[in-house]
Amino acid sequence: MLMTPGLAFFYGGMVRARSVLNMIMMSFSALGVVGVLWVLFGFSAVFGDSLGGVIGDPFDFAALGGILPEGAGNAPLVGTIPAAAFVIFQLMFASITVALISGAVADRMKFSAWLVFAGIWAVLVYFPVAHWVFAADGLVSDEGGWIISDLHAIDFAGGTAVHINAGVAALVLATVLGVRRGWRTHPSRPHNLTLVMVGVALLWFGWIGFNSGSALAADGAAASVLVMTIVAACAGMLAWLVVERVRDGHHTTLGAASGVVAGLVGITPACASVDVVGALVIGVASGAACALAVGVKFRLGYDDSLDVVGVHLVGGLIGTLLVGLFATSAAPTGVDGLFYGGGADQLWRQAVGAAAVMAYAAVATTVIALAVRACMGLRVDPEDEIAGIDLSQHAESAYDWGRAAGRQVSGPGHAGIGHSAAESGVRDAEPAAAGQDREYAVTGGRRGPS
Repeated sequence: MLMTPGLAFFYGGMVRARSVLNMIMMSFSALGVVGVLWVLFGFSAVFGDSLGGVIGDPFDFAALGGILPEGAGNAPLVGTIPAAAFVIFQLMFASITVALISGAVADRMKFSAWLVFAGIWAVLVYFPVAHWVFAADGLVSDEGGWIISDLHAIDFAGGTAVHINAGVAALVLATVLGVRRGWRTHPSRPHNLTLVMVGVALLWFGWIGFNSGSALAADGAAASVLVMTIVAACAGMLAWLVVERVRDGHHTTLGAASGVVAGLVGITPACASVDVVGALVIGVASGAACALAVGVKFRLGYDDSLDVVGVHLVGGLIGTLLVGLFATSAAPTGVDGLFYGGGADQLWRQAVGAAAVMAYAAVATTVIALAVRACMGLRVDPEDEIAGIDLSQHAESAYDWGRAAGRQVSGPGHAGIGHSAAESGVRDAEPAAAGQDREYAVTGGRRGPS
């Protein structure tokens, strides 16, 4: 569960000060929405007996029937752990997958629309895809999902089901929602990099449980996964910093944090399949590629606010495909990739699994986003977007600007409330263009969400 507040802080620090509560709420609310759906029928839809390899039977474990221990009797087990603990462990995967998507739509999506979208997307997209990827034959039920049981693609801890899935959904939702006001002309800077670093520290710590816990035992496999997870994260951070230095002439804290996440994303599907050399290669490849990929949105014109596409989709694809190259039979999964004498057999399986998840997530998310937009609208009013959506959506502000030190700046505000220059994290701002938020006029630079 530590990863959800970690993501909330990580995302919250990267947005404008007047949107930080909304960003945090989108992560926490994802846990609330998905948590209720999960115990009612979501766990069963993922791990119940497979209906044609596509979805689990939602009635097998409805309301966790057959999962919880009866009285003081022995608890049902999944692997070596109580089934009830496995339910909550998998809930964390489901909730953070939904929460990841929110980073692409920062500053401009209605909170009510987000709640509806999150619930529908979890049911129609995450539950089926997680069944394909995680529900192995005999793990919980006799018949499992087609990617893990029939295709035999390897995704140990969620490169496809979590990161590729969320990355594609983020791209679609951001496209349907449209770009932020002033996006191209006045980049928005992270308002609190300290919060970002606290968030990534929590994420890194939580990721150890995310990956190692997928071994479902405290054994040698879990220990091996732990090592590969740490190695790849370290390599990803260094690779991102090198790219920044060459491209921009400096190393940033946001770059270090982003590199850690990129390395973690890349190693997630591969952590039980590679040795230390493979983990280093995946970490470096993910960190460098994601550092370059975050700029693609400006060329293609989609406003992925916090680079969910550039980090999670790209990193997830790299890790998933490199399993086919760097997997070794000396690792817990016991499969050799192309560079270890196994030929291209595993590589094509990885590619098919990733492509299937991308295609399904793209089509289903498009339908869901368009339906929610038609029924209730997705986007906040322009005035609320300019002023910042914490007040309009939550009637709260993260910071008491009336007591904040620093020069007061007259601005569009909300309900007559002024804002301080301290809000943007800098003392001086260029004049804003007509109709634009003064905070968008802060001179940006090439790094940071925009």
